[in-house]
Amino acid sequence: MKLEVSLKGTEKVDFWNNVDFCVGTGRMGLALTEEYLKELSFVQDIIGFKHIRGHGLFTDDMAIYQKRRNWFTKEETIEYNFTYLDRVMDAYLERKIVPFLELGFMPKEMASGDNTIFYWKGNTTPPKDYKDWTDMVTATLAHLVKRYGEQVYSWPIEVWNEPNLPGFWKDANMEEYFRLFKETFLAIKKLDSRFRVGGPAICGVRDKEWMKAFFDFCKKEKLKVDFATRHHYTTEMPKYDGHYTYQQLSDPEVGFENLQGSRDIIDSYKEFKGLEMHLTEFNTSYTPTNPLHDTNENAAYLAYQLERLGETSYSYSYWTFGDVFEENGVPFSLFHGGFGLVAHGCIPKPTFWTFAFYKRLQDHATECVYKGKNAVVVKNANGGYEGILWNMSDAESLVATLKLPAEAKEYTLISEVVDEVTCNPRKAWHDIGEPKNPSKEQIELIRKFAYPFCESDIVKKSRGGKIAVEEAVRPHGVIYFSVNPREFEGDRGFDYERRE
Repeated sequence: MKLEVSLKGTEKVDFWNNVDFCVGTGRMGLALTEEYLKELSFVQDIIGFKHIRGHGLFTDDMAIYQKRRNWFTKEETIEYNFTYLDRVMDAYLERKIVPFLELGFMPKEMASGDNTIFYWKGNTTPPKDYKDWTDMVTATLAHLVKRYGEQVYSWPIEVWNEPNLPGFWKDANMEEYFRLFKETFLAIKKLDSRFRVGGPAICGVRDKEWMKAFFDFCKKEKLKVDFATRHHYTTEMPKYDGHYTYQQLSDPEVGFENLQGSRDIIDSYKEFKGLEMHLTEFNTSYTPTNPLHDTNENAAYLAYQLERLGETSYSYSYWTFGDVFEENGVPFSLFHGGFGLVAHGCIPKPTFWTFAFYKRLQDHATECVYKGKNAVVVKNANGGYEGILWNMSDAESLVATLKLPAEAKEYTLISEVVDEVTCNPRKAWHDIGEPKNPSKEQIELIRKFAYPFCESDIVKKSRGGKIAVEEAVRPHGVIYFSVNPREFEGDRGFDYERRE
């Protein structure tokens, strides 16, 4: 399999790379644990996401909603407790990340029913009293503004999570969700119109029907939503075996067409044309026990996703940054198919480097000069080029030759290789016997296999005024390369090749 690209020097390609805008997390209460914060610090030090989004802001473990009854007078008192919220938010801001606030789930005392989801029993029913709900929402936002200042007005606010699924919203009742959205939206805007509020936070089930109905409703009710949200997963139906879930990857083009459908619906309304669409969750599999998440295959597949998602969406939040995650309960072993970019012990998975590479591309790019199904290439401020190559094939290597216009006589080529041979911590874990609870020494050993393999070379300008970047990308491989003008200094008397 070959990729041959020869650029003239006049190319300029549209490329919206907003890879660092947001990342997902498990429920908010997990941010009170040590391992969670270690993993988040690790991710932030290397990638540095701007926002973080997860479930459970109002679930009982966060203890915000407090309803007390006096057993003698039968009088009820409602209070709000922000102790844990402040600890979580302080921890986030210390790590230079702020929330993309998801409003949910329902506090038990406020809920109209006992429908719950997940190991930690998030209540998914409407409130018994909508004013009770909106009072809590606005009190929470007012507290955040008081504590953290006007920056809070820029924190996006999403109403609920996947209401088009009966597991997340009782009976997937569209009319009831629209009521929740309207009551919440109006209450927040009454508190301060600077808050940014959006929805409908749907996944890919009846998504066209829901997206159209949502914007029909917003148009009818004159709700000037600030952005739209939906989710994006790219695997077929699951098969279960023991603690694990297995799914086939879907054709990526089908997913891109689905996202374009949402984009087209939004743009069909003159009131909402061009409105930001945020993918507040995306990944390959939507189950937290799919071994695919831990693989190089996942890394290569998502490299193509990250190249294309900006064509329809303002942002795309990977679900999730780390493996401290308990929807199905506490994980049984180190590599358990968790969503995270990082495994326990701050072991980066191959997909972590896909995101780190795109973040580096975002930071260094002056303009994009090439985009394709296996590569993206940008110019940088040094007068050189940087890019990412990937190979989604199961069996065949990709031989890539990039001929790039050059001005300097020679360039330094640096390549960072992530594939099943060079950067595969799950294989190392397998080879030492798949210990469910590895020792500190074993974690340190596995971590050594979790970093890219680096290579360097010198490439010279040809008579035709170009340099050639040649890379062989193994199956399921991802390579980051940079090629920059080489300035040779040297030192008097030093000869690299001299032996006597």
